Amino acid sequence: MSDTVSDTVSATATTRDPAVPGRPPFRLGPAISGVWRPRFLVVALIGAVLALLALAADVGRGDYPISIVDVLRVLAGGGTDAQRFIVIDLRLPRALTGVLVGAALGLSGAITASIARNALATPDILGITQGASAAAVAVILLGGSGGVIGTVGTQLGLPLAALAGGVATATLIYLLAYRRGIDGYRLVLVGIGVNAVLASVVSYLLVKARVEDAARAQVWMTGSLNGRGWEHVRPVAVALAILVPISLILVFVLGALQYSDDTVRGLGIRLNAARTGLLLCAVALAAVATACAGPIGFVAFVAPQAAIRVTGGSRPPLLASATFGAALVVASDVVARTMLGDLELPVGIVTSAVGAPFLLYLLAVNTRKVRL
Repeated sequence: MSDTVSDTVSATATTRDPAVPGRPPFRLGPAISGVWRPRFLVVALIGAVLALLALAADVGRGDYPISIVDVLRVLAGGGTDAQRFIVIDLRLPRALTGVLVGAALGLSGAITASIARNALATPDILGITQGASAAAVAVILLGGSGGVIGTVGTQLGLPLAALAGGVATATLIYLLAYRRGIDGYRLVLVGIGVNAVLASVVSYLLVKARVEDAARAQVWMTGSLNGRGWEHVRPVAVALAILVPISLILVFVLGALQYSDDTVRGLGIRLNAARTGLLLCAVALAAVATACAGPIGFVAFVAPQAAIRVTGGSRPPLLASATFGAALVVASDVVARTMLGDLELPVGIVTSAVGAPFLLYLLAVNTRKVRL
């Protein structure tokens, strides 16, 4: 079950599949039917290939350069002992963290934008990422030198704190924006306000912290893959392994949520339960990604919008958004490590430099209403 299936939910499905010109029908059980969309799968595979090539280029950079072909050979099980040590033990964790974080952010942005029916309703713009950041920064500062939590507590509590902060922020935004249903533009406006408040909270925490702890938290706040190891790979890998299948199972419900609330209820879908389940998936993905690499800006916004323009669908495709997000983060990391020679920039600076003009472009071409 994937984005290759057009989302059609029918409570009164008949025994024969309806004919759809040019597309073979698909049926899963008595209540779910649709059609195959091979273009969605092809685009997702193209994004995966781009992410793999970017990963190979990122791993190959360093004091001991390794070509993309040699990196791919090592990943396939070949190469010399020295190359395997450099690629697998030293460099792969950083690039793989970028792939997984980008996939999580791209998938999260696709879900939230589809639920709100608004391209701007992504975790970083709504403030969900900022909520996760505020909780994570509090843990970093409390666990720093002289902190009350300690280093071990910081390592264990950072993903949990980010998840709790993201869920709490998403709940607050949902409650403030709910008025007999969810309007995408009211949701965005409420999210921007909550984002601003949480940014002030983070600034206050940084001002009150010790200088060395504040500097460490500030570096993390820019969104960086520097120094990432296997301990950063595992949490986001586990989150993706659990939440991606759940999101793909709920993809049929996600398609129905494109319609008005009354229409969705008329289709027999439990609206609040469907929204809650999808939002929890999106928040968990964004929070874990933020805990592992910091708030990498605009990935959750750019990747789904790029994917929807390539596929030509009515909403951001989940798999393509995930692979495009992975490719964007790792390619941005290559640029961040290359652009200024020996000086490495945080990857969040590059993604923001790409995403901000794209946001302005969308606002310019849609002066009255920002479409998905």
